[in-house]
Amino acid sequence: MNTNFFNQIQQLDFTGVLQLNISKGIESNLIVTVLLNNEACGDSAKNLIPPLTFNATPQEFDEGFFEQITTPIQKVSGLMVDMEKFQKQLDEAKAQSAIEKEKTEKAIKDKEAKDKNFKDAMAKADELEKEGKFREAWIKVPDLTEFPEKADEIRKRKTSLSDKFATPSLFGAMDEAKPEPPIEQITADYPIDGTDEDEDE
Repeated sequence: MNTNFFNQIQQLDFTGVLQLNISKGIESNLIVTVLLNNEACGDSAKNLIPPLTFNATPQEFDEGFFEQITTPIQKVSGLMVDMEKFQKQLDEAKAQSAIEKEKTEKAIKDKEAKDKNFKDAMAKADELEKEGKFREAWIKVPDLTEFPEKADEIRKRKTSLSDKFATPSLFGAMDEAKPEPPIEQITADYPIDGTDEDEDE
């Protein structure tokens, strides 16, 4: 006896394991259940898909079994493949979400640490300014390249401190360096001659 049963199974388009259960029914009928299982699909909703159940005579199965199961098997197979893809995308989205959350938390921690460093440096500058150590305070003010978002605040602070320890102007320094000549030097060029007084007398 030659049948083409397995060739027809081979032609069905499905992914997974096709399970056939055949039992004898009333009179000469057969009860056939067809269940497609896809282990790769991690979605538990696949367990809600019911098996296909047929109750017919052997002759009816020979004549129309594959026509009856082809479309439902393809739909179920497609559904489980889609569920599998969906599950993978969902898992990937969760992983990406965790990565993004981690990045966000890291960015927040980095910003908090940076803000703390800025505040600490400014507090140290304030302390040194109160002690009258303006140059040291100016040095403790954070660098613009480290905190570009606080550029205005840093510039104002450095300017106010540099004004307090700024050196005098060039002309002011020259005036201070040039001493007043003594009175003797001024009168030395003009000798007082007592002879003129004698002549008048």
